[in-house]
This record gives sequence, C-alpha cells and structure tokens, in this order.
Amino acid sequence: MSQAPNEKLYEGKAKILYPTDDPNILISYFKDDATAFNAQKRGQILGKGEINCTVSAALFQYLEHKGIATHYIDQPTPNEMRVRAVKILPLEVVVRNIAAGSLCKQTGLPLGKILPSPLVEFYYKKDELGDPLLTLERLQVMELATPDQVQQLIDKALQVNQHLTQFFEGCRIQLVDFKLEFGLDSTDQLLLADEISPDTCRLWDQQETDPNKRVMDKDRFRHDLGQVEAAYQQIQERVLTAVQANRP
Repeated sequence: MSQAPNEKLYEGKAKILYPTDDPNILISYFKDDATAFNAQKRGQILGKGEINCTVSAALFQYLEHKGIATHYIDQPTPNEMRVRAVKILPLEVVVRNIAAGSLCKQTGLPLGKILPSPLVEFYYKKDELGDPLLTLERLQVMELATPDQVQQLIDKALQVNQHLTQFFEGCRIQLVDFKLEFGLDSTDQLLLADEISPDTCRLWDQQETDPNKRVMDKDRFRHDLGQVEAAYQQIQERVLTAVQANRP
C-alpha cells in the first residue's frame, strides 16, 4: 500500500477504501478480519483478504464478460482491487435459491429446500437497526432507491444469479444464496459493487451430503464448524480453475 493509514476514506468490517490520484478510482483493500451476527462475533481467517479479493476479481470479470456492469477495474496486488468510485445504495440485495439461514429461521422452511424460483430480498444497510428485511413499500417510503432503480436491482440480481449459478455448477458447487451491493457512478449508472466471495455467498459442495461438511463459506466461521481457511482456499482453487477452463 502506498497510502498512509490516515488517508483511508472508509473502513468497513472486511475492507478499507483508499483514494487514488483519480477521484473516480479507489483502492479497495481486503482484510483478514471476519465478523458474523452483525459483528457480535469477531475473529480472523488467515489469508481471507487475498482469497476474497482474488475470487471477487475473477467473478467480476466473468460477470463483465456476461454483460453485467461492475465497479471492478483490476487487481494490482493480492489484497487490493482498483474500483470505480460509486455512491453505494444503502441496500443489501439478497438472492436465494435454496432455503438457509434467516429464511429458515423466519419462515420455518426446512434447511436445503430448493425454492420454486429465485427469491430476491432487500435489507436496509444499517448496523444499529440490525440490517432489517424491507418490504418494497417500506423501501419506497424510506426513499432508499427510486422505483426504476428498484426494478433495475431486481433485474440485475436475477441476471447475476443466473450467471453465477451456471458458473458455480461448473465448480461442482451449489449457489445457495448470496448478497449483492450496488452503487451509482459519476454518471448515475448503476454498477455492481462491493465483493462476491465466500464471505457474501452460501456455497455448498455438491459432492458432499453431510450438512456440515458440505459448507464452503463463512458459515464455517459463524457456526464454529472448523477448517475455515481450507474451505476458502478450496473455493479459490475451484473458481480459478473454472475461469481458466472458460477462457477462449
């Protein structure tokens, strides 16, 4: 890193944003810090920053190739990604293919139930409120996004889901659910931002039937399943192998 620590623009749970000489370009530095349950549980996953940065870079490039506009520019170092500066919408857009996590807790659906169609949900990015689930009506009352932006978010999230489901299928991995964030660039274009990694996706090994052993994502950290680093490394290996195989 060339920037001094006091130059950081923003520090979140998993990343630090630094400015560059160009106001439209930022450096996103991926940390090894891990949090769960709205940061009530904290720890570190050795090598997580490099893995999440590398996996995110590969998946952003894959999605760009599929026509999804993202904030990704390049990956100058293993822990750093150059990205376009965006104003992040205060929404987490979650797409669910299989029942897991809060969906099971709040609805009673059994873990692992395949949903009849992908479910898109919106959560308010507000730690002090616990990132609550929003109805479309609440989202509009709170003016967190315009009706046109909301429709764009739904459409883009479903497109990303289609592409990522197909990609992970080639990695012998089930894409259970995942969280996306979007932001507006200087021209008000909506770009996919943040990261796509084992931190933000639920990923299950297709070849494993044991409900604990199949987990390859941050749920291993959340629920003290052990072998967290090994699972993250396995995700990186499979993603990079699939990317290499898909290259013309």
